Amino acid sequence: MTGTLVLAGTPIGDITDAPPRLAAELAGADVIAAEDTRRLRRLTQGLDVQPSGRIVSYFEGNESARTPELVEALVGGARVLLVTDAGMPSVSDPGYRLVAAAVEKDIRVTAVPGPSAVLTALALSGLPVDRFCFEGFLPRKAGERLSRLREVAGERRTLVYFEAPHRLDDTLAAMAEVFGTDRRAAVCRELTKTYEEVRRGPLGELAAWAAEGVRGEITVVVEGAPEVTEVLDADELVRRVRVREEAGERRKEAIAAVAADAGVPKREVFDAVVAAKNASRPAS
Repeated sequence: MTGTLVLAGTPIGDITDAPPRLAAELAGADVIAAEDTRRLRRLTQGLDVQPSGRIVSYFEGNESARTPELVEALVGGARVLLVTDAGMPSVSDPGYRLVAAAVEKDIRVTAVPGPSAVLTALALSGLPVDRFCFEGFLPRKAGERLSRLREVAGERRTLVYFEAPHRLDDTLAAMAEVFGTDRRAAVCRELTKTYEEVRRGPLGELAAWAAEGVRGEITVVVEGAPEVTEVLDADELVRRVRVREEAGERRKEAIAAVAADAGVPKREVFDAVVAAKNASRPAS
């Protein structure tokens, strides 16, 4: 009989938020795979739990190499508990590879639900919560970050991001550039911790605030794009692409951005650009 992989949500700040089942799983697991064994030690001490199983590290640097070892333990009947530093494993944290490998081997995977920075920030933001999408961390390089943001410039759902404090000012500035300075957002800092703060306002104002420096664990919630009521003809789509190209954007990125702003398929903008180019060629 194969074992069970348990994904355990851990507190994102206040240790008293730990679900009661977490202590029982920590005490009874055959193997505990932890993103940081030192944080695991603090967690078990705070919950007054003495693990009886083997403890191994499982983080981004060794995730690929350690996954086969953990799968082997699961195939052998072990109950493997996966915990990360905070929140639910595999959500912008180690875990996806192990879950995928366990599923492939038809091993049972279950979870101990716990606190979530994504849902907590979303609920506190004051922005629409009926439909949202989680975008994780944005790329570190400026160009790649802008490209990723342009991909969702027309997204109507509320957007949720994680970000490192030392990159927050650049990220908010890029969001203000792509989404507009007036787009509403909320920066949620140190959720459930002593210095918890939720700063709400237009992206332009938040970018100026963050330029002074921000500390702590950060989750950013951004209002979705407004409904597009203006219908743009082909000539206007082409004109907007040309304006972006003249400002230094590559054509592919300009087309994607204009399509997102106009709420039309990228193919429609591409076809308009190609038609305009063909029409400008002298007759042979």
